[in-house]
Amino acid sequence: MSQNQQAVYGGQAVMEGVMFAGKTVNVTAVRRKNDQIDFYEVPRKEIGWVNKLKKIPLLRGIVAILESSAKGAQHLNFSAEKYAEDEGGEEAQADKKPGPVANLSLILGVAVVGVLSFVFGKFVFTLVPAIIEQLLFQNLFDNKIGHNLLEGVIKIVLLLGYIYVISLTPLIKRLFQYHGAEHKVISAYEAGKELTVANVQKFNTLHYRCGSSFIVFTVIVGVIVYSFFEYDTLWERLVLRIALLPLVIGLSYEVLRVTNSMRDIPVLRFLGYPGLWLQKLTTKEPDDSQVEVSIASFNRMLELERDLLGQRGARESDRAVSY
Repeated sequence: MSQNQQAVYGGQAVMEGVMFAGKTVNVTAVRRKNDQIDFYEVPRKEIGWVNKLKKIPLLRGIVAILESSAKGAQHLNFSAEKYAEDEGGEEAQADKKPGPVANLSLILGVAVVGVLSFVFGKFVFTLVPAIIEQLLFQNLFDNKIGHNLLEGVIKIVLLLGYIYVISLTPLIKRLFQYHGAEHKVISAYEAGKELTVANVQKFNTLHYRCGSSFIVFTVIVGVIVYSFFEYDTLWERLVLRIALLPLVIGLSYEVLRVTNSMRDIPVLRFLGYPGLWLQKLTTKEPDDSQVEVSIASFNRMLELERDLLGQRGARESDRAVSY
């Protein structure tokens, strides 16, 4: 297997651009209104105890999701600032007073706000379906597994409806196009192809490792996990959902890893299909300009990776000689 095929990278769509995460650096490229491409480069800091948690099954999923939320918020904030400058002009943006969300970001930090937003979103999509199911169908039958399945169906319906509605807005549609461009670049890289617009456009917008797949797995895994626990009242049900949320997230992450490792096995590749089906909503076909931005972001990330890894190797060599 070539080095290209062995390397595993992830990314995220941002406003008018794409972020790619490497081992040593995260890079975002955004297309400005004057057609130039701006970059935002953030070296990754290694934290010993966090790296240890990433090696522990179940815990590593929770750590990875929270870290991804914090990291993504920083890069999304950068892209939002550039977008605002292009839409309102830099002077208007500078004179504009920060609103409540901006003030909160200044106080807590963009990364923390990103994590809080993820946690809040998970709570909403975990608790609201349980409340709806309990209020509408509590007397339909006594089988708890049946109620859990109905809750899962309601959760999927709410999720699909939410994604569909927001995808109708021009801004989110373009975000989903950049999401597709991100997947195409990763697929082309993993296939060992030269990253040109023509080559990248030949690939599909769907990818097994996408976070959209993770969302679907949290619903499926949640239905299974909840079935092992009894409850009598709505409050007990809600408390159970909150208490079991870390377990559901951790297990869903492990399922995502397994399905990705099995995607080349003909009989087992269907395990990742639910996530791929959801991606038909969360990704759109990008135009050549959007693919160009995604390629620029990925190539810049690779370039910085080589430089930073080379510097790290030189420092380790110097330490070895000194010792």
